[in-house]
Amino acid sequence: MSHLSPNSNAPNRTATNGTPKATHTLASLPKSNVFTSHLPADPAFPTPSDSHNAPRETLGPRMVKNAVFTYVRPEITHAPELLCVSPRALQDLGLRPEEAETEEFKHLVAGNNILTWDETTKEGIYPWAHCYGGYQFGQWAGQLGDGRAISLFEARNPESGTRYEIQLKGAGRTPYSRFADGKAVLRSSIREFVVSEYLNAIGIPTTRALALTLAPRSKVLRERMEPGAIVTRFAQSWVRLGTFDLPRMRGDRKLIRTLAGYTAEHVYGGWDKLPSRLPTGDGKTTAAEPATGIPEKTTEGEGLEEENRYARLYRAVIRRNAKTVAAWQAYGFMNGVLNTDNTSILGLSIDFGPFAFLDSFDPTYTPNHDDHMLRYAYRNQPTIIWWNLVRFGEALGELIGAGSKVDDTVFVEQGVKEEDADELVKRAEGIIERCGEEYKAVFLAEYKRLMSARLGLKTFKDSDFEILFSEILDWMEAYELDFHHAFRRLGYIGLRDLETEQGRKDTAGRFFKHADAPRQESESRERIGRWLGKWAERIREDWGDGAEQERQAQMAGVNPKFVPRSWILDELIDRVEKKGEREILNDITKLNLSPFEESWGWNEAEEERFCGDVPKYKGMMQCSCSS
Repeated sequence: MSHLSPNSNAPNRTATNGTPKATHTLASLPKSNVFTSHLPADPAFPTPSDSHNAPRETLGPRMVKNAVFTYVRPEITHAPELLCVSPRALQDLGLRPEEAETEEFKHLVAGNNILTWDETTKEGIYPWAHCYGGYQFGQWAGQLGDGRAISLFEARNPESGTRYEIQLKGAGRTPYSRFADGKAVLRSSIREFVVSEYLNAIGIPTTRALALTLAPRSKVLRERMEPGAIVTRFAQSWVRLGTFDLPRMRGDRKLIRTLAGYTAEHVYGGWDKLPSRLPTGDGKTTAAEPATGIPEKTTEGEGLEEENRYARLYRAVIRRNAKTVAAWQAYGFMNGVLNTDNTSILGLSIDFGPFAFLDSFDPTYTPNHDDHMLRYAYRNQPTIIWWNLVRFGEALGELIGAGSKVDDTVFVEQGVKEEDADELVKRAEGIIERCGEEYKAVFLAEYKRLMSARLGLKTFKDSDFEILFSEILDWMEAYELDFHHAFRRLGYIGLRDLETEQGRKDTAGRFFKHADAPRQESESRERIGRWLGKWAERIREDWGDGAEQERQAQMAGVNPKFVPRSWILDELIDRVEKKGEREILNDITKLNLSPFEESWGWNEAEEERFCGDVPKYKGMMQCSCSS
């Protein structure tokens, strides 16, 4: 069974129409441990029983070698309070809604119940923490790993066929906690719970959040003493580029090969599902358009052009990440800490610390107040993801450079012969270079597709990039206009409003805050008006004159009204943590899971406030890595 659902590249942007009804209980949901069954365990605790019988404190921070994970159980959470559950996550896992109301569910997501382990027989699926390394801010950071995350089991939705690894974040110390406590604070947990489900709702590949649990007796010291919490999250895979970085830096050839095989077979669904170089009309290859899932021969090309199955794995990972970062750029999202350990092998948005969405359009904005060099600023995200992918290429370098000799016994057991080294290096460098061009092409193709849809276009013309895409971003930046409101408000505009110069100037005022709208003769109204005229021409070209309602509905379906901005998350945290409000989490979840709606039947005034202008002095906020 493939680890990927057929529609894994395009999460449903609308509610859940057409999704099979979730009917399973925690007990009946199919479970597995494919990850721990196929990859090497921590040699200090090679079996679940070894870990289970050991005092928990002996599992604590230390160096772990020749392994991809350690068996480790969550710490007990006393008097847990289940704050919120995502109904969309329940459905996607295949769990019926009533399951979230059971005591079994409550204690599972608090880490108090190892559902799949039999204490008497010492058999079943036992929890584990991942081992990985990473480059942080461009520097090698050594062993990192799941310092506060523990995976419980894998669950497969029988209807969709998708397998997910379910994980607790904030469940206690692991061998990878270093000097930390293995806990998560409520503040950061609320942020991750909200953004995970929001990104999925707008169609951006992401890890998911099932439940948010308060640990009232857990006090966690960060910038201050804060209440602890646990996010129950899940993903089709938690393998990162940093998972490959660590054995590469340690010279562990065998483990890199094992990881690559696991990734291809159990994450991507099989070697035959991986893409090869994209064909052109002249029989050569190029990266003109993204293509995935094309079965190909093990090798192709000759000499230094030869590519084997490991090169195809590299291409698959590149394409996934290229499409995801294109979506971030199109929707104004920033991770804030795009280290290699925060870059997914599946191209998922992963590990949310100082993330944010743009308020006004500023390409130099970074949500991380420690990112003084703006390494992870909005405009740099595509470049940084490619930098990370080059490190991944270096980790796979020996395998992709070996060409057709990759399965030779001598190579597998001893490595490359000295006389073959130069050829291997040149071939690997050539593949990485060609993949760089493919990364750019896939990124641009996806960005053009998304931006065309956001602007209401059915087709893309080369002239659109400069005349429409670049210009709308330029005047947003010049006049400090709201990135998200600009697209949503554009969708409300009728072509009749733009038939005259005066009408275009009047309409241009809609992009400003009401109190900040400039005078009619201002340069800003004229500039936006000119752009609106060109936009109207393209809309007529694609839609004609009689499809206004259809076009507006299409734009409303891709331009969200609700965006979980930093100021909203700060207010949400304050109301839950300081003021003891609980229902606000469920209220915000309604907006969060259906962000394209016009209203949600909650509280009209509050809905409009959360979807309205950013309050004064609360825009473009920054936060720390503990957020």
